[in-house]
Amino acid sequence: MNLLVVNLLLALAWMAVNASFNLMGFIAGFILGHLILWLARPLFPGERYFRRTWGGCAYMLWLVKEIFVSAWAVAKSVIGVGDAVKPAVIAIPLDAKTDFEITLLACSITLTPGTLSMDVSPDRRTLYIHAMFAADPDTVRAETKAGMERRILEMLR
Repeated sequence: MNLLVVNLLLALAWMAVNASFNLMGFIAGFILGHLILWLARPLFPGERYFRRTWGGCAYMLWLVKEIFVSAWAVAKSVIGVGDAVKPAVIAIPLDAKTDFEITLLACSITLTPGTLSMDVSPDRRTLYIHAMFAADPDTVRAETKAGMERRILEMLR
């Protein structure tokens, strides 16, 4: 059985034992269930659940930080004290192969202020984005690949 399902069942059991069927009870049960499964991880050799769970949490925190940093840069530019706007459409070659990986990358790019995913090539090897601050398209391309795409692939593979 998938460890995520087991963790969810443990969270529901925790909620039932405590008779607290609310979000906080679920979160507490999920964390406790995750801790129990983590302690029992030698019983599940080769399982990627823990790496994916922690990788997903780390990615979400990193993405929130990037959203705030980008929002700050856009706000400074709008009021006239930040970098000048130099928009460009940039083609980014993809290492992501699955639809989920490409979709997560495109959505993450779009969530970040100042950037927008536009299209994926028919062969799914290139993602086209619009960047608000693209004085050097190679830098934007390298930062996207080394930051966002690398983190997504580390989390999912």
